[in-house]
Amino acid sequence: MTIETYRDAWGIPHLRAADALELARAQGRVTARDRAWQLEVERHRAQGTSASFLGAPAVAWDVFARRARLADTARRCFEALEGRDPETADWVRAYVAGVNEGLPAGAARTPEFARTGLAPGTWEPWHPLAVWLATHILFAGFPAKLWREEAIRHLGEEAIPLFATDGPATAGSNGWLLAGSRTTTGHALLAGDPHRFIEAPGVYQQIHLSCPEFDVVGLAVPGVPGIAHFAHTGTVAWSITNAMADYQDLYRERLRRTETDVQALSPNGIWTPTTRHTETIEISGNPPLHIELLETPRGPVITGRPGEATEAEEAAEAVEATEATEAAGAVEATEAAEKTEATEAEVAEAAEVAGAAEAVEAAEAGAAEAAGAAEAGAARAVEVAGSGGGLAPVAADGAQPPQGPPAPDDETRTGGAGGRTSADGEAEALALRYPPRVTGDLGFSALLPLLRARDVTDVDRAFDAWTEPVNVVHAADTAGGTLHRVAGRVPVRSRTNRTRLAPAWLPGHDWQGWHEMPYGDLTDGVAVMANQRGPATPLGVEFAPPHRADRIRALLDERRTWSAAALPVIHTDTHLASAAPLLDHLAALDGLDDLTPEAAALRDRLLAWDRRMDAGSTDAAAYAAVRSAVVRHLAAHPAFAALADPPAHPEVLLPWLALTPRIAFALEHLLRAEELYGVDRPAVVRAAVEEVAADAPTGTWGDTHRLAPWQALPDPAPYDGPALSGDHDCVLCTSAVPGLTDRSARGPAARYVWDLARRDDSLWVVPLGADGVPGTPHHTDQLPLWLKGELAPVVTDWDRLDLVEETENDG
Repeated sequence: MTIETYRDAWGIPHLRAADALELARAQGRVTARDRAWQLEVERHRAQGTSASFLGAPAVAWDVFARRARLADTARRCFEALEGRDPETADWVRAYVAGVNEGLPAGAARTPEFARTGLAPGTWEPWHPLAVWLATHILFAGFPAKLWREEAIRHLGEEAIPLFATDGPATAGSNGWLLAGSRTTTGHALLAGDPHRFIEAPGVYQQIHLSCPEFDVVGLAVPGVPGIAHFAHTGTVAWSITNAMADYQDLYRERLRRTETDVQALSPNGIWTPTTRHTETIEISGNPPLHIELLETPRGPVITGRPGEATEAEEAAEAVEATEATEAAGAVEATEAAEKTEATEAEVAEAAEVAGAAEAVEAAEAGAAEAAGAAEAGAARAVEVAGSGGGLAPVAADGAQPPQGPPAPDDETRTGGAGGRTSADGEAEALALRYPPRVTGDLGFSALLPLLRARDVTDVDRAFDAWTEPVNVVHAADTAGGTLHRVAGRVPVRSRTNRTRLAPAWLPGHDWQGWHEMPYGDLTDGVAVMANQRGPATPLGVEFAPPHRADRIRALLDERRTWSAAALPVIHTDTHLASAAPLLDHLAALDGLDDLTPEAAALRDRLLAWDRRMDAGSTDAAAYAAVRSAVVRHLAAHPAFAALADPPAHPEVLLPWLALTPRIAFALEHLLRAEELYGVDRPAVVRAAVEEVAADAPTGTWGDTHRLAPWQALPDPAPYDGPALSGDHDCVLCTSAVPGLTDRSARGPAARYVWDLARRDDSLWVVPLGADGVPGTPHHTDQLPLWLKGELAPVVTDWDRLDLVEETENDG
């Protein structure tokens, strides 16, 4: 038998094999050839070993990955998969075998290996699970609970809705489903675009997988077999958006160190030993970093542990020894590592380099937060070590464990996050609890059934096995069936767990089973999801604002029926509904005698603006400048001073705690609130308009709103990305960070239109190209299409493809 590899005009791989196992092997091999560097970066990131070749800037992530026990969880999940679903386990092994076959040739054609001195490693069967987990661990945005805790502590409970992500803070994804009654062919259409960090190479791989059992085309995640998120089997197609569910918890743990172990206080009042061991992180060009890993019955301790000041000092020495600190935009080291100083990069550069690098996995948590890491001091030495508080060593105590002091009412407590040492020697830390760590299941048993699906019933059953991230699923088949549901695992637990830090030493905060996944309906033959409140509302806390979803629905209702070729116009709509509150404040300045003529002219110009964030628009540029000025003035107001310097936490978590991005993406709520902690908002808006009018931008929105893809190894050559239309709350969601930078590291990571009438009338595009190797013909050949809002045709007719490789199956 043979494995056949074809390519289309865009270099997209189309694979045929004798059976599902050989096809998985072929997918692994072609992915290793096209994306060798990406695969090895993701494997090392999942294991917490990326600093061994990327240097000190990667230490923060490696520490988090080790402490969150990502690799160990993936191993456990694969072992459980072997017992529960041996067929899928063998299929994953076949993919890994293909990766190992293709890596040497893939690495040989990829310059990053030579630049870093990295040799391709050997993949093990659990590595695809680790890649999946590392890619999605921050999707649920559990660090937002740290922000809520700080906001409540300094501003009170009323701060939570003011800064909630439904107004606006989280970019997610667009997806819409049209039943046959709303199409020109009488068959359904699915379309959308996942919003993620734009990476080079891209986070999605266009691929076609065919064997006697199935023939599927779609967008795969490099390093993971099959096609999980967006696919068309010929008779059924599906797509997903982030459901914005809350399914991870942070527990405040009371810890103490004895002569023999570290103990955690349990809800029954008993001190119990934690699981504890030490690991070493190798850092290219620097001494290794030794870290202690703890795990309580709630989960791995990710920040704050007794005796951590020593680790902070060691990390400071490691960072001091490398120029990478400057490249990351480091500021002063924290008090726990007093000796280190570093230069401060400009905000825009730091947002790209320091913020985006850690927050690239934050997925649906918001592009603002990525740049926020820079504002917060992204490369502080103690956070690079992941110290999370720099607690002083606790004296050994071998006596009978004392009972802790009475705990305050956890439902109303407004104290800060963990990371403190009490007078009696106790220390607070934070433990992370997430479903795969609890269940030993990453949902891989859904992947093969999805490939084999023939109708929406099959897709529905397959997604019953889905674990995380929790998604909203759209599906349609050629028989007229449609599906709109939520898929994943969300634990049942207290309100505190869902919104804030849960006190581990008090009863009532354990998990009590799993929520049933809700279903949604189509309205007049249409379902739209853009991370807004919908069927997943009972499962989440904060959702995206309704602007994108409302705009998509309005555009779809402009005509009764749609064709696949017509739908891309919706992908690129640039109307910015969230501009209304700021424009309302500008309108209220009308007639004020103290406005300068220049400011009055700018106000009038913006009130006449069509509210479209087009790259060629000078009015959009002026609006963005005023918006940024308003954000900066609000962030500098004394009312928010206590939130300007976030508490010490691992660097990976700092993006959720940065004040300026929080102000920026809550601007709609902050401007509309009845009262805002005594802030004179008309005065703020007036000052911002005067500031911008005095030095008005002369260019267009696209002059400053430029694409800045994230790369694990930044290109040494200066990069001036292409101009972008769109903005955070546009359907064309290309997120900048008002108040910090207009550059965008986040946007549509792919676009697709699935046609159930004829699969080859489907369309797709990715931001760059199919090949991950710089300088090759298909590395960035889709970028011009992506920028113009055009899509390439999906080709599945083998006679229209070029056979590039035919490999004998040696068994």
